[in-house]
Amino acid sequence: MSTEPFLSWATTHPGARRPYNQDIFVNRPDLGLWAVADGAGGHQGGEIASGMLREALDGMPPGLSASELLAQVRLKVGAVHDALRAPARENDQPVLGASTIVVLIVRNDHYACLWAGDSRAYLLRDGTLRQITRDHSLVQEMVDSGVIRPEDADSHPRGNVITRAIGADVEELELDKISGRIQPGDRFLLCSDGLYKCLKEDDIAGLLTEATGVPPTQTMIAAALAMNASDNVTAVSVEITGKQNEVVGQIRTGQ
Repeated sequence: MSTEPFLSWATTHPGARRPYNQDIFVNRPDLGLWAVADGAGGHQGGEIASGMLREALDGMPPGLSASELLAQVRLKVGAVHDALRAPARENDQPVLGASTIVVLIVRNDHYACLWAGDSRAYLLRDGTLRQITRDHSLVQEMVDSGVIRPEDADSHPRGNVITRAIGADVEELELDKISGRIQPGDRFLLCSDGLYKCLKEDDIAGLLTEATGVPPTQTMIAAALAMNASDNVTAVSVEITGKQNEVVGQIRTGQ
């Protein structure tokens, strides 16, 4: 049972073509903390990086205030970044791996979202789905400069090139942040690029609100697999109910 006014679900799957899964999720409704990370840098390296992020965030202790939790997320993600870069810094060896990260924190009447890379957060409010993160990617830079159209970004052949990541070749990690107030009925979605590159935003919005009795993350992953998803796919959904003592659903698939 949860004493917070939300429900949450999480699902991950290696996809239709890959035998391994570098994606991870964190589902800590007891803290009001959720995350999705997508490992990069080869099979083993990507798994190491995303796995270190899961271990760091999943191990958060209870009882933290909102400001303490936000500070701890930054601290722990930064520590993973430093640990991944340590071989390169100390022995001139390749980094262990890299990973995107998107984190959602919900406390009281507010939310905060932190991210690096192209794993995304969406907010569905009053029937309108809006991407609240902005990709750190080459194609996003191309969109911003007018080289390609926004509608062509997700299918661009260089769509897998990210410009910021945990473990990337920069000394100082920078996490972008957005925050705002929550409303009853809000639905947040955190996902890896394997999901949004398969499904259109209208389809995602419909699946987030579809009343089938099946967790929305499970239906979204199934829809991506039906599209022959070539990448790992992960989704975390958080619904703001405005009610207390709701049962929290957690679905783990394909791990």
